[in-house]
Amino acid sequence: MHLPESSNFNITDYQAWLCPNLKIHWQILPLFDSNQVFLQAIKTEHKLLFSATEGYALKHFDGTLTVKQVQEKCQQEFGQEIDSTFIVQLLKKLVDLKVLANPNRHEIQNLSADSQPTKTIKVYRLKSAVQWIWHTDGYWLLRLQNTDSIAYMQVSNYDKNLILQLSKLPVETIVTKYKLNPQYLQELLQNLAVKGMLSGIEPQKPKKRFSILQLLFFKFRLFNPDNWLNRNINKLRFVFTTEFCFLVCMFIGFTTVIAFYKQERIYNFGQELWSSQGSSLILPFVLLMMFVVSIHELGHAFTLKHYKGVVLDIGLMFICLLPGAYTNTTDAYGLVKRRQRTLVMAAGVICQVVIWGIALCLWSISTPGSWFYTATYLLMVAAQFTLALNLNPLNKFDGYYLVEAMTGINHLRKRSFAYYAQLWRREPSLERTEDIGILAVYAPACLLYMTWLLVNFFFWIWHLYTPYFQAN
Repeated sequence: MHLPESSNFNITDYQAWLCPNLKIHWQILPLFDSNQVFLQAIKTEHKLLFSATEGYALKHFDGTLTVKQVQEKCQQEFGQEIDSTFIVQLLKKLVDLKVLANPNRHEIQNLSADSQPTKTIKVYRLKSAVQWIWHTDGYWLLRLQNTDSIAYMQVSNYDKNLILQLSKLPVETIVTKYKLNPQYLQELLQNLAVKGMLSGIEPQKPKKRFSILQLLFFKFRLFNPDNWLNRNINKLRFVFTTEFCFLVCMFIGFTTVIAFYKQERIYNFGQELWSSQGSSLILPFVLLMMFVVSIHELGHAFTLKHYKGVVLDIGLMFICLLPGAYTNTTDAYGLVKRRQRTLVMAAGVICQVVIWGIALCLWSISTPGSWFYTATYLLMVAAQFTLALNLNPLNKFDGYYLVEAMTGINHLRKRSFAYYAQLWRREPSLERTEDIGILAVYAPACLLYMTWLLVNFFFWIWHLYTPYFQAN
């Protein structure tokens, strides 16, 4: 494989090509007392020497950036010393050094016998494991299941046609044939690459960067529960029957009446309990919260499994240092019936309400002053507290995903703010008419909610430290 001389080479034909992800099999190492770098194979001792400028470019070979984007980064870093064909020449060098294979999707340029460039056929194919799922809300879902993750991508009928054409025609031909803005096709390719759906390109692993927000929210993956769920789902099929759902509704209605009748007693006992035991209640309350949240997450997992979904991980999460559990229910996006997706999202909330009702009934019949009386009360409050936290649709908890499932608007927050950005730029909205009202309301509600949180947090800090400043 050879590249033509720069005088015969049209770089614009290659700007939309995605640079391959080298980080899967190679790592970049600095050379001691030199600006040069080594490209070393991860599984062997094979090393290759590159210049400082080449090393800088190779750091951006992650499968998500195009030739044009990496070229622009290099020119911003090194200025005019970078040739306009620098990245294409680097790709050719990697092919010559056997770092890259030479299938047609990575082909750089062929020359005829008279050294004139011939027609290059460069295509992008989806991996064979990628599934097309038609969604009843009027769009296509691309689904790719890996060993420990599931990726989804939502595309329109138009985008589906473009993706299918990418496996047959080169990018330049598609741009001309469909009179596309090259950037539109470039973004479509990048989205496919980020999801790891293109053949020969693996998804980029997220970079681990410390953020102060990690102190407020972080999680640990424990294990893959899918096989365990498969073994036990048949034991719980009865909870998804119409008869059982009717009994649950009757039970929730009955306990709601009890709670309304005993609301003054519930409130007064809470005041007495806090006054008499205070901070000693924190540990048992946190443990009961962990129990409630764990049952909540199992509700999500078993409901998704009931609808033939896949649950790839379950683990612990901490929100403001309060422990709980989480379940990966990403595969719920693949459920084409809105009712099924809604039930998966609502299952955890239903479990919490049932726990609250059981705790209320046990507290009502237990002996005042006993440990069981206090324990059932704390369990009831733990279920009620986590329920209120979860149902807020302005936080990205169950309430938010429940609204997404009920409305069919995936990525609700992102699309709501994007809707206002389009209004600001005076661009026409591509959203469905029936969705615009929800999108128009959600973004302002989020801003008001965040403002309310910040103001309350500020006044809490102010009241906390005002006595200290007054004393000094």
